[in-house]
Amino acid sequence: MNAPVPHEALIRIQVEFLEMPGLKLTVDQIGRLCGLPHDVSEAALTGLTLSGFLRRAQDGTFLRSGVRVVRDSQ
Repeated sequence: MNAPVPHEALIRIQVEFLEMPGLKLTVDQIGRLCGLPHDVSEAALTGLTLSGFLRRAQDGTFLRSGVRVVRDSQ
């Protein structure tokens, strides 16, 4: 059984994504940004993805749901 994710970790990650539209980070990057251990970051990002707040891009990074990534056409 997985341990519950601390509410503060979920809020901290949500705040970062809300304050910086277009933010796109890996599990390790969000862990460093928020000062969270890898396992807590991973569990929180999974929860936020399942809730629909975040989505996981094909390259494995996380970004806000509904945010389109514009690719350079060159």
